Amino acid sequence: MLIALAALLWGTTGTAQALGPAGITPLTVGALRILVGGVALLAWAAARGNLRSDARWHRPTVLLAGAGIALYQPAFFGGTQQTGVAVGTIIAIGSAPVFAGIISLLRGERPTRRWLLATTLAVAGTVVLIAAGGGDQTLTIRPAGVLLALTAGLAYVLYAAAIQRLTADHPAEAVVAVTMSLGALLLLPLLIIGDLAWVGSVRGVAVVLHLGLIATGLSYVSFGYGVRQVPIASVATLTLTEPLTAALLGIVVLGEPLAAQTLAGMILVFAGLTVLALPARSRPLRSA
Repeated sequence: MLIALAALLWGTTGTAQALGPAGITPLTVGALRILVGGVALLAWAAARGNLRSDARWHRPTVLLAGAGIALYQPAFFGGTQQTGVAVGTIIAIGSAPVFAGIISLLRGERPTRRWLLATTLAVAGTVVLIAAGGGDQTLTIRPAGVLLALTAGLAYVLYAAAIQRLTADHPAEAVVAVTMSLGALLLLPLLIIGDLAWVGSVRGVAVVLHLGLIATGLSYVSFGYGVRQVPIASVATLTLTEPLTAALLGIVVLGEPLAAQTLAGMILVFAGLTVLALPARSRPLRSA
């Protein structure tokens, strides 16, 4: 369940930002977490000798992965800014399993009925959870925001598919370090034009270190190992653990009320993940 562990760590990002100092912005956070995580993993992989490999790096796939993880940040935050946090998050997270299913079909992998059931339950639960978190916000559907949110969902799935291919020939630490560092380079303009004054405080440093080392570095290494063993369609469904974790932390750490709608969403997501995690039943052998 390495992918679920990665998604659990991703689910701490919202709480970490909420506990951060004044002036913190999602775009600079997104760029900083990848930069810190990428540099740390690059140093770790180099120290362990994981960057040296007899197998050649497939450059187009490396570029696809780097572009995917970089594109996700502005697309997601831009989408939520344009069309609202609730709608943007639902579209970005909920569309990922759909894109993953399409990629599976293009690969000749036929999604199972169990995956369809698990994904339906988990996506429905995610919609309920995020809608509950939206509170009294007025839902606004803007085409530009919807397009950006869909782009974020696609970018995530393309990154997952790319590192799935790369980890077949290289250590997961090396793959994540290289692709994340490339993504950080692509996002450097956001750090140049962004306001980073909040990073100068003790709380700001703590938030950056947690997001970079734990919620990004450690989580993506776990994701890199897990993605080698799981079909891409199931990968996207398992990462719906993220909104479940975010909801739990909001209740336990931030003191948010446990509404009936939130509880219903959590149960649906948990049910979907349970269906996907259960071992497939083997068919009994027929006697001649």
